Amino acid sequence: MGVEGCTKCIKYMLFVFNFIFWLAGGVILGVALWLRHEPTTSNLLIQQIGDKQVPATFYIGIYIIIAVGAVMMFVGFLGCYGAIQESQCLLGTFFACLVILFACEVAAGIWGFVNREQVSKEIKQFYDEAYEQARSSKKEEYEKARPVIKVFHESLQCCKADLRNLADSLCPSGTSGILSEDCHRKIDELFQSKLHLVGIAAAVVAVIMIIEMIFSMVLCCGIRIYSVY
Repeated sequence: MGVEGCTKCIKYMLFVFNFIFWLAGGVILGVALWLRHEPTTSNLLIQQIGDKQVPATFYIGIYIIIAVGAVMMFVGFLGCYGAIQESQCLLGTFFACLVILFACEVAAGIWGFVNREQVSKEIKQFYDEAYEQARSSKKEEYEKARPVIKVFHESLQCCKADLRNLADSLCPSGTSGILSEDCHRKIDELFQSKLHLVGIAAAVVAVIMIIEMIFSMVLCCGIRIYSVY
């Protein structure tokens, strides 16, 4: 016997929220893939000086988001199917998956808040090392650092003022080498804006998760009551 009354309304509301959750998973997956392959960020994060590569902390976070997006799409589909079929087993599995996802999101959010400046700090340290080598009188060190510094300056449209004697090769085209845009600030702006985007998406998904957990439990209890009769 199918559910009736308010429980039936909850069934369809849960289906709608699960469909939104499935779409949200697709959006998060798409945004994560965009962050992974966005030209400005990618150009900076593939740089290396000799054997030293740019720290991969940012990419590790992006790969986690990609995995979360894929899991959300699977869980959303599971919830939609469980709601339509009025299956206690599927709804119970769906609820358990939501709890695990929610716990992981809270843990990731806490970690991200504590380490929110770590990505920018690592990139700035790498840039500073390249910058010091670019100022070196040793030709070998200069040749290693030059392409890295040039990519940073061209991508971020910034330049160190005391590189004016090397402006033709290291500063963005058309500048005098006394560019007012500070490279550290530009690095902060680039990565902080992306982290804020991820944070907003995570907050929206968390709200949807809480609503779905409530609806799934109410529907599961309603199905159990109606199955008795």
